[in-house]
Amino acid sequence: MQFGVSFPQDQTIADPGALREFAQSVEGMGFQYLTISDHVLGADPAYGPDRSTAYTHKTVSREPLVLLGYLAACTTRLTLGMSILILPQRQTALVAKQAAEVDVLSGGRLRLGVGIGWNAVEFEALDQDFHNRGRRVEEQMAVLRALWTQEVVTFHGRWHHIVEAGLNPLPLQRPIPIWMGGDSEPAMKRIARLADGWLPQTRSPVEFAPILDRFRAYAREADRDPSSIAIAARLALRTGTPQDWAQTCAGWEGVGATCVGVSTNNAGCASVDQHIALLRRFREAVPA
Repeated sequence: MQFGVSFPQDQTIADPGALREFAQSVEGMGFQYLTISDHVLGADPAYGPDRSTAYTHKTVSREPLVLLGYLAACTTRLTLGMSILILPQRQTALVAKQAAEVDVLSGGRLRLGVGIGWNAVEFEALDQDFHNRGRRVEEQMAVLRALWTQEVVTFHGRWHHIVEAGLNPLPLQRPIPIWMGGDSEPAMKRIARLADGWLPQTRSPVEFAPILDRFRAYAREADRDPSSIAIAARLALRTGTPQDWAQTCAGWEGVGATCVGVSTNNAGCASVDQHIALLRRFREAVPA
């Protein structure tokens, strides 16, 4: 089983030196991947009662593709990914171009994790339709894979029209792997049909076991081998002991997860050194 790290979205890792130190420490500890979340805008909850308070205009959120381009130059082995990029609020061809560039700069180490998002405020600001995002993301994935694998693309879909055009340079991975997040029934069916990997939101291996049974059935219905779809669980280090972490990771492996991404977010870390120290505690309990 592989282990990764979720990039801490807080003020303690703000300057370029801290970014570099964190990524290189993660790589040096033997983690296999580093993922970054995505929000372009945070809404002010004071504006109305329907605004989420879980993520606001005061929440730190780095631009993932730009940051991964920087981290590509700071690391040599880490897979660099997103958990997740909100694909339907972005222009598809532009995402294809940016992702291809990061893949080239990193030597083929990019993994694109995508989801449909939940914050209508961002979609409005980016001039994208919030209400058709689930249907549109499927066409977006087809466009991405076409642009990443063909020198010249002609594509006519419901939302995308490309006539004899292509990217240059193409990515080194053709195509770049696309993983998807979500636990709802529509999301699981979409992932089972289309994705290279799954980023479930379920926090417990015990809760996940029956969900995985349904997911595997959806994959077989789509004529896919369920074992060919990677599964990346999540583990928050803000609670529990090192022994708890080790037991949870063993539980995830037992129910079929292929990866576990650990997070030091909201764990009381006041500096990059404290984030790194907490990850070292995890590594001592769960060695490579």
